[in-house]
This record gives sequence, structure tokens and C-alpha cells, in this order.
Amino acid sequence: MRLTKKSHSCVRLEKDGRTLVVDPGGFSEEDAALGADVILVTHEHPDHFDEGRLRAALEADPAAAVWTLRSVAEQLSAAFPGRVHTVGHGDAFTAAGFEIQVHGELHAVIHPDLPRVTNVGYLVDDGALFHPGDALTVPDHPVRTLMLPVMAPWNKISEVIDYVREVRPERAYDIHDALLTDLARPIYDRQIGELGGAEHLRLAPGATAEL
Repeated sequence: MRLTKKSHSCVRLEKDGRTLVVDPGGFSEEDAALGADVILVTHEHPDHFDEGRLRAALEADPAAAVWTLRSVAEQLSAAFPGRVHTVGHGDAFTAAGFEIQVHGELHAVIHPDLPRVTNVGYLVDDGALFHPGDALTVPDHPVRTLMLPVMAPWNKISEVIDYVREVRPERAYDIHDALLTDLARPIYDRQIGELGGAEHLRLAPGATAEL
């Protein structure tokens, strides 16, 4: 399976000629969702969900479909009947040859005064990859590749390090990194790499890796 990092929290997976995209939001490329057979969205925040990007992908390919939580599905399902599927914690499904399990229920706390929205993470192909969205969800299943939300208004580096330690993946790739400047990246690379207990990796937008 090939992993392609897109900007911020969007990633693209390719296997056996089929393509899965997670979180093609407003910080990712305009064409991030185009060509996807399967689109997964973790939650409704605009850096993870951009309605225009999803509509463009669904209109371009009548066979493409979306799996997401209710708050996002309600914004798309009327226009694309039968192609927008609502999922929640504990669900499992197969789409375009990808085996997917859903883990998690709530977005991480940004501030106690702000309501927490629903957030789900996606475990792909028996733990080959886990994308948690905006939460530090620990799935009850071994994870080989963790997509690691490295910099967000709701986290700090000690929590990121402890999250890697708790999940115990073989490797962790940075996501949620649009707010992280190049000046600060070496600090995060060093501390997460030295203290997390897993191989810590970073891909530039458009770069790929084989999983």
C-alpha cells in the first residue's frame, strides 16, 4: 500500500489500483479528493472537511463514495443519495478493497468553554494505518503506521509523545502540521523521535512511502 502525504491532515492511500483519501479539508490541495474511490472524513472542522472538495470528487466519479460521521453526512447525503454513509465508533466496513474500522467518539478538548464535536478515527487494513483525526484515540488493535497529529490548538508536545508511547506503532508520520513552521520542526522531530519509542517520520506534501 502506498501512502501519499497531502497538506495538513489529508493522506492518500493506494492499493491494487484503488484509492482512499482521508480528510481532504480546506488546508489541503484543491484536488486532494479527486480520483478517490473512498473518502473518509473524521469530523466537521473545515481543515478536515471541505464541502466543495468532496462535491467535486463525487461529481467527477459517480462510483466514489464517502464514509463519515453524521454531522458531515447530513451536509452531503441529499445531493448524493446512497453514496454518503454514516459511521460511528465500533463500526467496520469494506470499501474498494480497504478494510476499515472506526474508533473514537469526540474531538480533543480545545478549551473547556468550547463544545466538543464528534470525531472518529479510521483503522485501515488490520492496523496497517490509523488516522485519528483530531483526537488522541488509542484503538484496541495493534497499529503499524500511526498518522500523528503533531501540532494543533488542542495539544502540546508532551501529549503527542505520550500518545505515541501508548499506541506503540512501528512508525509515526506527522499530520496536522500546517501550523508547524519549518523553524520549529527540528525540535518536534528530535523530541518525538527520541522520546516516543517509535520511528518518527515526516513527509512533505506530495511525497510518498510504501507501507
